[in-house]
Amino acid sequence: MIDSGRLRGDSDWMRLALDVAERARREDDEIPVGAVLVGRDGGLVATGSNRTIVEHDPSAHAEIVALRGAGRVLGNHRLEGCTLYVTLEPCAMCAMALVHARIARIVYGALNPKAGACGSVFDLMRDPRHNHRVIVDGGVLAEEAGARLSDYFREKRRSVRSE
Repeated sequence: MIDSGRLRGDSDWMRLALDVAERARREDDEIPVGAVLVGRDGGLVATGSNRTIVEHDPSAHAEIVALRGAGRVLGNHRLEGCTLYVTLEPCAMCAMALVHARIARIVYGALNPKAGACGSVFDLMRDPRHNHRVIVDGGVLAEEAGARLSDYFREKRRSVRSE
């Protein structure tokens, strides 16, 4: 695990999110998506990984888990000034949760070609009808993030075929 007290840039925080994703895959056989929420002061506030399978909860995406944790830590549902690092472009559910939480910025790794809502399939973050705008920066460590997801699903397909 990376020492969060020594993290400086987007790549460092994304590496921490990748570590969170890997731990979820290894320990819970979850889809390896990890999220790290950084406060306005630049310190780690919360982490989250996909928990949909182990918690039987379709809303337990990594971003939502991190937002819930951050809300508890900060004692507020508004996470103004915070940045969320996530290994996969958020879906529509997560994108809207980020808008409602008033996140300042989202940094994601791999594009989500089937359900991405931060510019690839949909662009909910820049919709002018919202009363809050989120800065979006994508593609940070995209190849590594994408490879982890591809490897996970390839292994799952291989396991199903061998049964």
